[in-house]
Amino acid sequence: MTRATAVRAVLAVAVLLVSVFISLTMSPRLGLDLQGGTRIVLQARDTATVEADRETTDRTLEVLRQRIDSLGVSEPTLTRSGEDRIIVELPDVQDPRQAAEVIGRTAQLTFHAVEGPGTEKPEEKTPDGEPSDGKTSDGEPSDGKTPDPDTVPDPDRLTLPDEQGRLLALGEPRLSGAGVEDAKAAFDAQGGAGWAVSLEFRKGAGQDWKKLTGEAACHPAGDDRRRVAIVLDEKVISSPQVDPSVGCRAGLPSGATQITGSFSADEARDLALLVKGGALPVPVEIVEQRTVGPTLGAAAIDASAQAALIGAAATALFITVVYRLFGALAAVALGAYGVISYAALVALGVTLTLPGLAGFVLAIGMAVDANVLVFERAREECADRPKRSLRSALTTGFQKAWSAVADSNATTLIAAGLLFFLGSGPVKGFGVTLAIGVAASMFSALVIARALTEIAANSRFVGDYRNVNGIARPGAVRTWLVRKDPKLFRNPARWLVVSVALVAVAVAGIVVRGVDLGVEFTGGRLVEYSTSRPVDVETARDSIAAAGFGDAEVTTAGDGDLSVRTGKLDNDGEHALRTALAEEGGETTKVRDELIGPSLGDELRRNALIALGVAVAVQLAYLAVRFRWTFAVASVVAMAHDVILVVGAFAWLGRPVDGIFLAALLTVIGYSVNDSVVVFDRVRELWGANRRTPLDTIARRAVLQTVPRTVNTGMGALFILVALAVLGGDSLADFALALLIGIVVGTWSSVFTAVPGALALERSAKAPPPPAPGKGKGTPRGKARATRRDPLDNGARV
Repeated sequence: MTRATAVRAVLAVAVLLVSVFISLTMSPRLGLDLQGGTRIVLQARDTATVEADRETTDRTLEVLRQRIDSLGVSEPTLTRSGEDRIIVELPDVQDPRQAAEVIGRTAQLTFHAVEGPGTEKPEEKTPDGEPSDGKTSDGEPSDGKTPDPDTVPDPDRLTLPDEQGRLLALGEPRLSGAGVEDAKAAFDAQGGAGWAVSLEFRKGAGQDWKKLTGEAACHPAGDDRRRVAIVLDEKVISSPQVDPSVGCRAGLPSGATQITGSFSADEARDLALLVKGGALPVPVEIVEQRTVGPTLGAAAIDASAQAALIGAAATALFITVVYRLFGALAAVALGAYGVISYAALVALGVTLTLPGLAGFVLAIGMAVDANVLVFERAREECADRPKRSLRSALTTGFQKAWSAVADSNATTLIAAGLLFFLGSGPVKGFGVTLAIGVAASMFSALVIARALTEIAANSRFVGDYRNVNGIARPGAVRTWLVRKDPKLFRNPARWLVVSVALVAVAVAGIVVRGVDLGVEFTGGRLVEYSTSRPVDVETARDSIAAAGFGDAEVTTAGDGDLSVRTGKLDNDGEHALRTALAEEGGETTKVRDELIGPSLGDELRRNALIALGVAVAVQLAYLAVRFRWTFAVASVVAMAHDVILVVGAFAWLGRPVDGIFLAALLTVIGYSVNDSVVVFDRVRELWGANRRTPLDTIARRAVLQTVPRTVNTGMGALFILVALAVLGGDSLADFALALLIGIVVGTWSSVFTAVPGALALERSAKAPPPPAPGKGKGTPRGKARATRRDPLDNGARV
């Protein structure tokens, strides 16, 4: 065993031990779509006097935190997103009506002097048709008393009913809720006052409160003007009398203020909550609301776990059959990859969402890519030089595969970065798990698998029995292709015609059938229900229409569930809709609930288009730097071809296009470019070594040499995706379907669209062929010195 192999083995064991320890001692942080609960996104809005910037949004967040803490929700999470958005996550909350009501209180809390009894405007009528100007029909005062002209309030003043419904005329706001330091509900057992609310004000606000209560104390006891009104959202939440013991102009100091009355414990706590947390610096609007039932999240976890086990077992069996002993060692490294990537997710505190869980499962199938590249390279070395040692062929395989491994993983990381920065909500989790999966797969292939295979290659038994190790003989697919030697690119235009025809069919689907955009991109509400008794779609539609929701779209979902999609529907409306379904279906449970505001729907749709445009631009820039511009343009054209075909397939199938579909589409982009990179990396190498050989011949050889890798890698991903599509249910089926289509068309386009496109572009390009391997600007400095001769040496040798 060499020193390098020993170092890799020790590093692999150390990382595995740490990963196993983390996996056994720490639990993953599940997103609401897996553990169940409600997620609300709030948009802060500007007012005439206050701008909804970072500072005011942070203050608003703290006020909302106090409100939500009063709900008794276990471990609520509130975070600011961007400059003016707040994300509220409420685990285990299935009915968000109370939370939305508490959050949605947007008015400023204000304190007013009471100027006397209020009067309704003369033009308004009471429910029995009598004039509401404070007098009876014969012109006398409604309360039988003659008002004092000096105490009659200005009719233009704010007039609101108090807690008992009596109208009060209020003065200008004297104090805002921003001045409230604290408000607490407490039971006054010693004074006998029962439940009361104690108030504390900030320094400047305390003086204003003292002045306000001092002015009110100048009026006799029982007079309405001795009261102070606390107003929230144009509603008097409390209007206490100033205690008779308080003298005129003396007022109440901040710490000695106590609101008493016939409060119950709940009423006192509610009042304290409204006074303390009632003042929002800026109003907020609910632009997104998602609710997931606990059974849906548990089912998704179970389905993903089963898909991961079945897909991983199938992938391990496949690479073991193809690469024998070395394939089995790669399968061991694949298991290590699963442990390492899971431990990384847990240790970094990444919130595992449903798309993220799917990404974790998918990455298992794609993790074999680097091993397949290395093993195919090692097979080529053994075929070219049969006498060389197995260890030497394996080392050369790792060296020559490095370029393709680095480029293909870089393109996948670009897709993961776009998902994280341009995705929304749970889709960001997919980007994070995909990036962690790429890093973990690189470590498992280049450290763990390499250490295991190098140790095995040093064994005489493995080296002598070529049918055992799996790389000493070429594979069956490669042997068949070499024997047939098909002339794939004698007429490359015909392949481009086929690609254009496929794109035309896809575009026809988009035009004729249209793209079914999900509520995430259109705005509206989508609710999925499970009923205890079977209910057909027509019956459900009639019941919902009878309840006043005639524009609702009703479809089936999952195992007999019902999916209802509407435009604008608030939480009370959703409750009424569920009640209507319960009349026909018995006990009705909400499985999933998504509400997207129209402004957010427009934004998400715009961001999706931006994400796709940025993906094309970034991939083009990267490929242009790494390869010839002709190769870069051809790869991007193939990528666009794949995107159109996937979207067109979903249009023809009538499947929804939503955020999870966007995650799948960006993954397809990375996969498509990944395949093209592997092919063009081989074209570049062969062309540089055979500069006089026609490019179409070089391209044919490159494709025939890389097809085994493409097929073997694709099979690993297909095993996982088929398992997800079959076991994942509705929540993951569309994701798996999009990737299945994407992998198939991506494999096709990397050979029959990208390569013919590059050949067509090269006919008009004037750039010379690439330099031979080991020459040019990429040559390591040490190797350049090794080829330099002494000027006095003529090169002759005996």
